[in-house]
Amino acid sequence: MAADWQVSRPRITQVFRSVDGTERYLIECPGPAANTVETVWMPEGDDGEAGDEVEPGEASEKRWDRATICISSQIGCAVNCQFCLTAKLGLQRNLSAGEIAGQVVEVFDRQQVEVGRDRVNLVFMGMGEPFLNYDNFRTAVRLLVEEVGLSPRRMTVSTSGIVPGIERFAQEPPELRPKLAISLNAPNDTVRSEIMPVNRKWPIDAAVNAVRQVKLRPRERITFEYVLLGGVTDRPEQAREVARLVRRTGLPAKVNLIAWNPGPGIPYQTPAPESVEAFREELIAAGVPAYLRKPRGRDIYAACGQLKRTIERG
Repeated sequence: MAADWQVSRPRITQVFRSVDGTERYLIECPGPAANTVETVWMPEGDDGEAGDEVEPGEASEKRWDRATICISSQIGCAVNCQFCLTAKLGLQRNLSAGEIAGQVVEVFDRQQVEVGRDRVNLVFMGMGEPFLNYDNFRTAVRLLVEEVGLSPRRMTVSTSGIVPGIERFAQEPPELRPKLAISLNAPNDTVRSEIMPVNRKWPIDAAVNAVRQVKLRPRERITFEYVLLGGVTDRPEQAREVARLVRRTGLPAKVNLIAWNPGPGIPYQTPAPESVEAFREELIAAGVPAYLRKPRGRDIYAACGQLKRTIERG
């Protein structure tokens, strides 16, 4: 497996740098099916890991104290979430395990990351649905753990709720299993089916039942990711509905809130800051831990939901 990873290692061909220090990389994947994919480096992270388990003894002398790398698993995506710019690409192909893991190694080299010393989180939240490329995703995690020396506790994989993938994930050994995030994004099946067509096949209860099979490590939480669409999913009564839903799962969980990041041709609005804060306060008042993910790299199309191999800025 290590040899395959070395052969198929991709390379950064273009770098876009945000005013906030975020970098978006256009990465060329070699081989007969050569194509480009996007990876994002976020110095100081986006606060998405807030409330997670933490490994002791981590320190860094870099110009950043911590960082997050957002990794892609496919070129394009077939899930077709209506608020996501990547959906406009459709699915072009799966990335190999080497191409997935190679993104990390390429960024590590660029940023001079010292494995075992620097605090870097990996999130499988870039282009694509990891659980629709499950075998390659799993092998990439094994490569990163066994060959690169990374901890799975510093990795999070996000799924739109692909039930067979969640069930396979639940069988993974803890030493090779990242943390799990579910892209919820709506308070109920009616709204979720409108903005996430995958919900028509695997509704919320089906995804939650599959998640219950995952044997969590001590202090580990399931993350529910929730994109706030202005006037669509950001109302206080919807926050209370989300709180009831999360409590009903019976899982140790937290909610990561994401104010929608705009993209051309997507008919939604970014919610007002006061609506975002009111939503978060409703969750906290109901006893649900809630954190707001910072929008990183919006000006270079690097923020959540904006990846589309965009060559030009703006």
